Amino acid sequence: MDRQVNLELKEYIAKHIFPEYTKNDSGHQLSHIEYVIRRSFQFASSLNDINPNIVYTVAAYHDIGHHVDPKHHEIVSSKIFRNDTTIQAFFTDAERRLISEAIEDHRSLQDCPPRSIYGKIITSADVMIDIDDMLRRTYAYRLRNYPDSNIEEIIADSRNHLIEKYGESGYARNKMYFDDPEFDNALTNLQNLIKDSEVFRKRYIEVNHILSC
Repeated sequence: MDRQVNLELKEYIAKHIFPEYTKNDSGHQLSHIEYVIRRSFQFASSLNDINPNIVYTVAAYHDIGHHVDPKHHEIVSSKIFRNDTTIQAFFTDAERRLISEAIEDHRSLQDCPPRSIYGKIITSADVMIDIDDMLRRTYAYRLRNYPDSNIEEIIADSRNHLIEKYGESGYARNKMYFDDPEFDNALTNLQNLIKDSEVFRKRYIEVNHILSC
């Protein structure tokens, strides 16, 4: 389905949008965007009457404002999209509204469900299924934002975050809007990992190559 995306649109995004992701932290750079694009089309392929240009653009822009304001990056990213005068030529007013809303709706912390199917696609695609990548992202985030924390505090805080997000009552569990065996398997494995603090600590140290603990 991604082969149906307008080539001029893809070229513009590749040249002018993707380079902006070098400004983001390691968990929100181009490799993450490529992952989300792949997952977005995986979910979109199961649906009818889906515009591939919208799917691609939502995924391409959804984290572009993360370096500006991580806590509200969905709002910043949506604004960057809306202010992009070049991208406007590829979409109608109604399509641009759908894209803007989907970008705003993609965060798993949102209480309300996405306003459109495109919002559900990007929200689901943004959910991680690589456990080691989750551990690396939580470590990088805490090193950057809490530099005075010791390693044991970082490990404990990372585990608590993953329990809050993916545990039995985790908020991210309700943000998958498609049947997805990959996610189900990752969720089961992660829940088994976070149940045991010592097992979690060992895996966390190994994945993040932490030498002195």
